[in-house]
Amino acid sequence: QVQLVVSGGGLVQAGGSLRLSCAASERAFSVYTSGWFRQAPGKEREFVAAISWNGGATYYADPVKGRFTISRDNAKNTVYLQMNSLKPEDTAVYYCAADRKIPSGSNWYRTGGEYDYWGHGTQVTVSS
Repeated sequence: QVQLVVSGGGLVQAGGSLRLSCAASERAFSVYTSGWFRQAPGKEREFVAAISWNGGATYYADPVKGRFTISRDNAKNTVYLQMNSLKPEDTAVYYCAADRKIPSGSNWYRTGGEYDYWGHGTQVTVSS
């Protein structure tokens, strides 16, 4: 059972940056696909970004392309989400997730229900 611990949320002004971290409890995490999702008040959870087990492939939702960067350090069992040029519409609770499946043409990694492991959420608030 992989446990994921999320940190790095907070309050930032529009145009600012934050970095979220997702640390896993087990070494096996290093071979898992990892993803970030977010949920704003009154809205459904949505895909933000995903990364393959070795960092060789990354995927982004259109609203965050060019502003957010997902990365991982398998030596530290940690995945990161660097968020730059933040906008008020990025305000949400952010979650990380992990799964053993390999990214494929089915784009399963964009669907939260496909992930077996989830971390708790962290609030990101962007003020205008």
